[in-house]
Amino acid sequence: MKKKFLIPIITFSIVLFQYSAATDFPQEKSEYWKAGVAKVLIIPVQSMWMAGYGDRKHESEGILVDLWAKALALEDANGNKAVLVTTDLLGFPKNMSDNIRNRLKTEYGLSKAQVILSGSHTHSGPVLRKSLYNFYPLDAEQLDKIERYSSWLEDHIVALVGNALKSMKPVEIYAQNGVTRFQVNRRNNNEAKLHLQTELKGPNDYAVPVLKVVSVSGDLIAIAFGYACHNTVLNIYEWSGDYAGFAQIELEKTYPGATALFFEGAGADQNPLPRRTIPLAQQYGEELAASVKRVLKEDMRKLPPTLATEYSEIDLPFANPPTIEELKRIAEEPSESQKKWAANLLESIAGDKSLLKSYPWYPCQVWKVGNQPIMILGGELVVEYAIKLKQIFGLDTFVIGYSNDLMAYIPSVTIIKEGGYEGESSQWGYGLPGVWSESIESLILQELIKLAEEAGIPQSIVK
Repeated sequence: MKKKFLIPIITFSIVLFQYSAATDFPQEKSEYWKAGVAKVLIIPVQSMWMAGYGDRKHESEGILVDLWAKALALEDANGNKAVLVTTDLLGFPKNMSDNIRNRLKTEYGLSKAQVILSGSHTHSGPVLRKSLYNFYPLDAEQLDKIERYSSWLEDHIVALVGNALKSMKPVEIYAQNGVTRFQVNRRNNNEAKLHLQTELKGPNDYAVPVLKVVSVSGDLIAIAFGYACHNTVLNIYEWSGDYAGFAQIELEKTYPGATALFFEGAGADQNPLPRRTIPLAQQYGEELAASVKRVLKEDMRKLPPTLATEYSEIDLPFANPPTIEELKRIAEEPSESQKKWAANLLESIAGDKSLLKSYPWYPCQVWKVGNQPIMILGGELVVEYAIKLKQIFGLDTFVIGYSNDLMAYIPSVTIIKEGGYEGESSQWGYGLPGVWSESIESLILQELIKLAEEAGIPQSIVK
């Protein structure tokens, strides 16, 4: 009798084991994210013209701080992927961004929604192809250097993303906002008289968004963090990531084996003040790093392994373009950037090319990393966008500017009405045919609301 029951009992035990293993596996899989990081040096091998300032007199003269491109690849429990690329560069012009993202689609199957190409907006990096040429006195030799470096950079960014994807392993991801206060609203505070002021005027956004990526064995492998402030402490002739470069160095020194990635927030009208010395750049970098360290030591929100990514490009209209008579008058102005701007537009008109009435490629992007909303926009984004997006989606929202396409300043309605550099004259440097229409703010916010809804991000009105 015992032998008759022996085989059924053993068989039943095997079935139970197999069933248990089959049901346990998906539960174990859904518990963790996967993440991979990679980094590559992107310092030019030769002297080049430096990006960001129109008053430099010659090419670069050495290295203060290494320039890096870094990638953080994420994969949720369902296999959905996304990659954040951060760089010590002014920002990616559309031609290069499109080239890189098209190659990432071909080689790794990544859509535009799944990729963020972010620039720290350091003004101590190299000029890139077709980016702000009106600012610089570039001859044929310098243009050739820019072209060759830009092509080299595209190759290395694509390879960088591939390396990050190859290195993915199970991790946990946490999010939280810190705070630091060295940004100063440059439109509302006079830099030359700052030492006489007893209070600073806003608006401002002092948040320091932080993502912490930890392996299942407890090792810190990546820190992605941001701040809404121009990366413009330095205007010297040595390559550097400015304050953001020093912040990344400090964090990677404090946490050996971890990769620190900086992304620029909505800091187009925010400056680090006072500025113009290397010790100040180091001080601000250490202040920013200290804010990140504090957040890493505190309880952070653990993000469930679910990922949603959305992307679109919208049409932003210009106000009335200049007339031929206005362009001819501007072409006689003393400003070299204005002269180049007017001459280029007159050449386009003479060549039977009508001036653009709008910019039809403005990139809007939304990521939902677990329950962490991240709003990503192109151009030099002013701080009011961050303030309004946080009013709509909650104070924990991360806002990233300077991503995917650096085509212009993106001013608020208030700044467009006020004029000044961010609202008006910066368009000359970028080569655009006129100022933005006041409608762009509502168009951008409406598009992000739509994308957020598609990504499953609820609105959380903050009063």
